[in-house]
Amino acid sequence: MTTENAKPLAGRTALVTGATRGIGAATAKTLAERGAHVILVARKVKALEEVEDQIHALGGTSTIAPLDLTEPDSVTRLATAIAGRWQSLDVLCLAAAYLPELSPLSQMDPKQFNQALLTNLVASQALLASFDMLLRRAEAGRVIGLTSSVAQSPRPYWGGYSATKAAFENLLETYAAEVERISPVRVAIIDPGATRTEMRARAYPGEDPRDVKPPEVVGARIADLLGEGFTTLHRERID
Repeated sequence: MTTENAKPLAGRTALVTGATRGIGAATAKTLAERGAHVILVARKVKALEEVEDQIHALGGTSTIAPLDLTEPDSVTRLATAIAGRWQSLDVLCLAAAYLPELSPLSQMDPKQFNQALLTNLVASQALLASFDMLLRRAEAGRVIGLTSSVAQSPRPYWGGYSATKAAFENLLETYAAEVERISPVRVAIIDPGATRTEMRARAYPGEDPRDVKPPEVVGARIADLLGEGFTTLHRERID
């Protein structure tokens, strides 16, 4: 195997939110293993350091960026810091998400719904806005957004999550249409399907986790997708 084949993402810089667990962590490790320098974004410093240690053990490189995406101006500060070190950003992977407790709309906890709005929607818009120029400077900037089937097929008790994910998808579709003709930036919306994560365990407490695929499967597919050419907006579900 040649070095190029072993490290197909060498020279690229990727930012992954929600990078301390689940699909975010799996994606970050896969991208780093394939040669990308990965900027790990999440709230907990210790958890970020653990993922970074795992990346280094795989022979990869990373930078940790501990912050709460929902805090005012946090994303702007992050973008300013990254722009001071890198001239462009090749990959922006939006994997961070918040799942409110499943409940009827009439009984939804307002604080949890607000947290879902801030994490799943407001922070995503801030990330797209703050990293837009760095993405455009890349040779082939890519935005990867993790969604859920409930965004397009609402179901009882999932309203707090499905509504924010539906808006999240609309946000990405709008951005894809805006950058299509004026930059090489392209957008992919990925529905990971049933995946062995903490969020999944909360939503389906009686499910045997061995019955669903591990997050590494999703991380590998996202890494593969970055080597494929696609126009405007790519959408797929990983079964």
